[in-house]
Amino acid sequence: MTGLEKTGGRILAGKCLCGAVHYAVADQFAYALNCHCSNCRRATGSAFKPFAGIQREKLVVTKGEGDLMVFGDRYGHDAHCRTCGSLLYSVVRDGAWVHVTMGTLVDDPSIRPKAHIFVGSKARWFAITDDLRQYQEHVTAD
Repeated sequence: MTGLEKTGGRILAGKCLCGAVHYAVADQFAYALNCHCSNCRRATGSAFKPFAGIQREKLVVTKGEGDLMVFGDRYGHDAHCRTCGSLLYSVVRDGAWVHVTMGTLVDDPSIRPKAHIFVGSKARWFAITDDLRQYQEHVTAD
């Protein structure tokens, strides 16, 4: 039991590359985006970071909490596996939300990224070829 059962609905599993850290998260994401900022590119080693946002209490580390390497403070940080370096999630918005890296989900979430953000600083060698909305910085109100 993860403590998430009371949230109702489906619970998704996630884990790092080496399997030292596992987590459970409710399939109740509020948003999903592809971030092209330089920090996300460096943290993932990729052209962008696909992530899904959810309230902090809806994610629980179920195995290997002592194997987490945290970069930042309790109100805003990236949580990596200490062994393999996988970026599992980022704590954001004054510690109230997490951005789950979608590539670490074992189960298929019901949400899909809706837009690309920070495309003003995207890698010049990468071409966005889908039809999702693009924002030069963060998502703006429509």
